[in-house]
Amino acid sequence: MSVHFKIPCIPSIFNKTSLIFCFCIFLLINETNAQVISKNFKETTESLISKAPQSYSDLELVLKPIQRDTSLMRYFANASAKKNYYVGVSYALNMLGIAYRDYAQYNKALKLHQMALDTVVQYNNTESQIYSLSMLSTVYRQTVAIPSALDCAQKAIDLAEAIEQPSIDIKRSLNYSLNSIGQIYRTIGEFDLAVDNFQKLIVLETELGNTRAVAMNYKDIGECLEAQGKLEEALENYSKSIALNEKVGSNRIHVEAYLGLAHTYVHQGKIREALDIFDSILEIANDLGDKKIISEININIGWAQIQNNNFEEANYYLNKGLEMAKKYNLLTEMEEAYSFLADLWETQDDFKKSKEFFMEAAQVEERISNDRNKRYVADLISRSETGKKNNQIQVLAKENEIINLKLRRNQNTLLISALLVCLVTLLLYILYRQTQLKSDKKVLTLEQSMLRSQMNPHFLFNSLNSIKHYIINNEKKNAVQYLNKFSKLMRKILESSSIREIPLAEELETVSLYMNIENIRFSNEIDFEIIVDKDVDPHVIKIPSLILQPFLENALWHGLSSKEGDKSIILQISKEKKGHVTISITDNGVGREAAEKLKESKVLKRKSVGIDITKERLANFSKEYQNTFELEIQDLFDKQGKASGTRILMHIPTT
Repeated sequence: MSVHFKIPCIPSIFNKTSLIFCFCIFLLINETNAQVISKNFKETTESLISKAPQSYSDLELVLKPIQRDTSLMRYFANASAKKNYYVGVSYALNMLGIAYRDYAQYNKALKLHQMALDTVVQYNNTESQIYSLSMLSTVYRQTVAIPSALDCAQKAIDLAEAIEQPSIDIKRSLNYSLNSIGQIYRTIGEFDLAVDNFQKLIVLETELGNTRAVAMNYKDIGECLEAQGKLEEALENYSKSIALNEKVGSNRIHVEAYLGLAHTYVHQGKIREALDIFDSILEIANDLGDKKIISEININIGWAQIQNNNFEEANYYLNKGLEMAKKYNLLTEMEEAYSFLADLWETQDDFKKSKEFFMEAAQVEERISNDRNKRYVADLISRSETGKKNNQIQVLAKENEIINLKLRRNQNTLLISALLVCLVTLLLYILYRQTQLKSDKKVLTLEQSMLRSQMNPHFLFNSLNSIKHYIINNEKKNAVQYLNKFSKLMRKILESSSIREIPLAEELETVSLYMNIENIRFSNEIDFEIIVDKDVDPHVIKIPSLILQPFLENALWHGLSSKEGDKSIILQISKEKKGHVTISITDNGVGREAAEKLKESKVLKRKSVGIDITKERLANFSKEYQNTFELEIQDLFDKQGKASGTRILMHIPTT
């Protein structure tokens, strides 16, 4: 892309003379480019300016094939400015802004889109204003400037919704702004809101016959579902996007949809298939020139290579993606690259490097997750909803006045009826809200109790004492390794506590960390084994978060802590009943009867509430399924009838 000029700053409030002056400077800066413009394009430009169409779609009929040619767009902007054709100027500046955005030169893109907006504000061309605001919102969102992105998108929506009979172009710009709102929801982690938004847009874009936009929205839904761990649903939406894009032929959608597809494959452990896709789209991404996508693909190749145990290749691609992200200030990609590099070096037992990259990732994440941004977003959304409701109330009030004038004779009757309706409605609403609040309070209480049971103060205290012990004995490697496992477990517990249900694979990873830490305190005497039957896919099955740890803790402290000799816990996942997954936890401890006697003899008794909380959470979880959960506790005995352990059987519904 050939771009060598600086954009003159157009003030937000300006007169016609100052606008022409700015574009004259613009023309002088780019005078050398005029030599390469063909005679045919000059004639086309003169013809368009003489007709002066006021709609972008009319300009696109002629200029779409060359709208990414920056030299021609600069020439068209200059020629339009000379003739005071400001819609043409705005169109050309927006196309230049898109070109810079695609090359990750966001500061220049922002200046161009702002200049395009300022050009048409004074001349009251609403369509051009909506389009320019939508483009500004997109650039701000890609630079993680969430408040500004939301502000521009909302202004565009307000302008569009104020038009009684909007044109197709305005409807498309409105949908583009609504897509930006959905993208913002996704950025701040409100995935359900984002999915609802994109699904509504699919209907709207289908009505307009905009297949490209429909394909893009399916891709966006896939990304949200993948972030929620709904991998199969994500794959379905990516596939729909790819199928629709075959009709459109957009390289950008092709790259982004296949990138999401490959990313999901890595989550599912299909590393070879994922790497093949990454390799196939990297060349297309290079042709597009979008530095953000190129950086993201390289980072994802590095991540896949970590899973493939190809650490040299992983390090090469992660650093390649990181260098590009740092060069173009791509914060999200920087944080992702640092996190994967931390995992890479931890896998190779280089805990010093792992910690360094972990700290870098945390610093970038802090820049992204700015609390003021989130508060601003919440406030702006709230003000937007309040404004709409106030408008609706004002309209209803005016209609009510008209009705009262027409029906003055029956004023008293209508007033009494209205009061009765309001009272009944208010009463029903209060009853509904009380029921809803009680239900929400019960769920919240369960989740808080669950979190407290996971963050057991005895466990935290003993773990920190173990770390202190390693440090005192100058066992640096053991201390770092223990601290890494402890911090990762705490992070997983905190992350899982905010999610109602998670894939079984993540739960197994969490309890493995928990058992590793507890086993160190048991001098590695406990043989802990996880067995997953071949017909069970732990990535697909969903269970309540942090549901297994209380049973394992029970087995450790009541079954095995007082036992002499070999100690083992076996966690097995199987499908014994249709519509259920069976999880069994078997220990070879002293048995429940002996454990109860030992518990009574102790001065300090460990009060275990985790099992009761877990039963309530399982009952609450099962309400959404046709089947119910079952929990069995079996006492195990040897041939002589002596207690030989305990088995917990959980039958959790999956359909």
